[in-house]
Amino acid sequence: MNEANSYPLVSVIINNYNYGRFLPEAIDSVLAQTYPNIEVIVVDDGSTDGSPEVIARYQNKIIPVLKKNGGQASAFNAGFKASRGEIICMLDADDVFIPEKVTKIVNIFHQFPDIGWCFHRLRFVDAKTGEYIKLSRESGTRQCDFRAQLRNDGRLSFYSPATSGLCFGRSLLQQILPMPEVIRITSDNYLKIAAAALSKGYFLDEQLALLRLHGSNNYTEKPNKQHLVSKVAILTAYNLRNEWPFLAKYTNKLFSRGLGIIWRTGKLEADLQQVIKNYISNVSLKDKVNINARAIYHFIRA
Repeated sequence: MNEANSYPLVSVIINNYNYGRFLPEAIDSVLAQTYPNIEVIVVDDGSTDGSPEVIARYQNKIIPVLKKNGGQASAFNAGFKASRGEIICMLDADDVFIPEKVTKIVNIFHQFPDIGWCFHRLRFVDAKTGEYIKLSRESGTRQCDFRAQLRNDGRLSFYSPATSGLCFGRSLLQQILPMPEVIRITSDNYLKIAAAALSKGYFLDEQLALLRLHGSNNYTEKPNKQHLVSKVAILTAYNLRNEWPFLAKYTNKLFSRGLGIIWRTGKLEADLQQVIKNYISNVSLKDKVNINARAIYHFIRA
């Protein structure tokens, strides 16, 4: 094996929006990796908190991508477009990698060359106290293949980690990105489902990144979280089915969940109403009945 194959270029894409106070630790955690061949791409999604100045201090140590605010999906697209790596690791700007993360991920891709993705466990940490709070739910190191399950049963028996636990082979991401930019938050859900639908993967039961909880996390701490959950579910289902119709069994269930919660919250924007109408107009009568039945279930449970 030659040196290029032993140490393939790894791109770490850091997605930042107004996390300038956390960003240096995220960047430094990548620059401190034990792996020797990394490019660090920092995408700033139109921050107004001085983040561009933080980025500028790193000069040629990183690849900056400064853009107008467009949401998480837009940032993923821009970061991937700027990348050159054979392996892509995602990192939220308020999280950090442990020093051995990239080395461990590259080893997995070497050991299992037919996989397209590798996800790993996260450690949740209180950003103020440094206290460990909990572990992400999924456990058990193993190879994974959910393609038939998603296609035939419409389910995914896997609790995947947040953005900072996601790594992909470039060839797989080329099938997924660019992704629809209408999904402005938790766009990692689209990535994870698409990856699981298109390729075998690997789950590594090691805590290779710290997810820092600090009270202003862009999604987890929002007061209108239920409405956002429903909106993201509907938009993700709609766009996944448009791109990969064979995922209809899965997307129908995801859409039903979002629809039921929307009914419960009573909030329905005009653009989302049109998405719902378009989705329903393209399913069979049987599927419409099932979607509504499931939506009623989620309405009651919400």
